[in-house]
Amino acid sequence: MKRNWTRIILLTVLTILLAHVAWKWWYFRQERITFVRYDEFGIDIPVNYKIHGIDVSKFQKDINWHAVKQMQVDKIRISFAFMKATEGITRQDATFKQNWERAGKAGLVRGAYHFFYSTRDPLKQAINFRNVVDLQPGDLPPVLDIETSNNQPAAVIRSTAKIWLEEMEKAYKVKPIIYTNIHFYETYLGSEFDDYPLWIAHYYQKERPASNRAWLFWQHSDIGRVNGIRTTVDFNVFRGDSAALAKLCIPEH
Repeated sequence: MKRNWTRIILLTVLTILLAHVAWKWWYFRQERITFVRYDEFGIDIPVNYKIHGIDVSKFQKDINWHAVKQMQVDKIRISFAFMKATEGITRQDATFKQNWERAGKAGLVRGAYHFFYSTRDPLKQAINFRNVVDLQPGDLPPVLDIETSNNQPAAVIRSTAKIWLEEMEKAYKVKPIIYTNIHFYETYLGSEFDDYPLWIAHYYQKERPASNRAWLFWQHSDIGRVNGIRTTVDFNVFRGDSAALAKLCIPEH
């Protein structure tokens, strides 16, 4: 009897292990990224994703947003754009207001981001952003761009970032997005911020971001080309369809 039970237990364990291996194989097969080279965009693009976008700042200078919107190669076109709005407690991007207005008129889904310093007053940084950005229904949530430690300990970075994020949530009634890279997230932020939508920077390597943390946006290149912009530009994908992107945006009041 004891021998039979041992055999049953071993068979059960073996079945579970085989099932786990089979699931892992299927998952990675499903998740395998296919990059296609598009000379028009100047980069290899992960075509597994349907929704593509860019992010810009004053370094892209004057942008023809209608040309950006109209460009399409195969099924690849630009559907959303993040724009730098503010930095620290006083700096404001010189092209933000123009980009914001023109991208909206061109029909792109818009998002605004703030470059954050943990060495500056987070409340004043929140005020800086709110003074510049008037988010409307259909716009993406505010973005905290946090990628430099300024030699601050993780506890300080977490506490100051949390204040900015909470202020944004109070102001716009939506969960803000965090932009960073995997190393910074795992080193300085961690599980306390797992409830926030994540926009992850990961390029120069042809695979999806290798993180256990779920992400919604992936910045996969910083050397893309698109009609209407004379310089190179960052390219991104959204992990979802157009309905999911719309659901993420600020809702009607």
